[in-house]
Amino acid sequence: MKWPERVMIKEVGPRDGLQNEPVSIATEDKIAWINQLSKTGLAYIEITSFVHPKWIPQLADAFDVATSIERVPGVTYAALVPNQKGLEKALASKIDEVSVFMSASETHNRKNINKSIAETFPVLAEVVREAKAAQKTVRGYVSTVFGCPYEGAVSVEQVIRVAEKLFDMGIDELSLGDTIGVANPRQVEEVLGVLLKRFPKEKIAMHFHDTRGTALANVLMSLQMGMTTFDSSLGGLGGCPYAPGASGNVATDDLLYMLNGMNISTGIDLERLTEAALFIQHKIGRALNSHYLQAMASCRA
Repeated sequence: MKWPERVMIKEVGPRDGLQNEPVSIATEDKIAWINQLSKTGLAYIEITSFVHPKWIPQLADAFDVATSIERVPGVTYAALVPNQKGLEKALASKIDEVSVFMSASETHNRKNINKSIAETFPVLAEVVREAKAAQKTVRGYVSTVFGCPYEGAVSVEQVIRVAEKLFDMGIDELSLGDTIGVANPRQVEEVLGVLLKRFPKEKIAMHFHDTRGTALANVLMSLQMGMTTFDSSLGGLGGCPYAPGASGNVATDDLLYMLNGMNISTGIDLERLTEAALFIQHKIGRALNSHYLQAMASCRA
């Protein structure tokens, strides 16, 4: 098996990781955490979301966070943007990359965005157009690619339809989300086998949640299929408010430990990353779920 020499890890913990946390994290702690992450060698950090505070109270301080962090050269600072109003705030905060989002399944899209898939397309098209006019790169997230908490199985044809629409809008990259962590390696192989015939692998990222413990196995299959960009959340933080039972993303520290052992370069310092994980673990007030952190704690004990 020929493994890639290098992989891009995109840290989504400050947004996807924190959005579902019941404990309110102070703005200054979010800023301090992101500043720590910026010094680990990560080249991409999704720092917040400019959604209405009513929907995601944890991220109500998006503008303050985005305008107060220390920007490290070479690091892309991204934020989730739901609509034109959110984009205006994101641009005012001088975010580097705009992320738009929708679901491959109709019911989850309605629960998450309060719109049908057909109604979502023109909203996102406007955001992408304006973001591009502002010379920002744009990322598109598609949730429930491998399964929906309300509808069950999602057809690959539906994923293709949504992906084509997003690429036609002009997005630079598409992130395929296993929102509820139901995917298995064979399914990943089958879905990518179809999608990679239509879209270049360089424009696709994988976004796995570890609800059923299969995230790293799915990463391995993705690597075998030629994928080299993966979203992850430090310590395994995360979950979706509109996907009952979904747990956190694949843990950045678990992913990095595995890739280091496989001699696949990422440019990330695991020791500094661990310090950042322990910092946010203390602020949240509970042990994080990642296997690497748990093993480290056991060794120290």
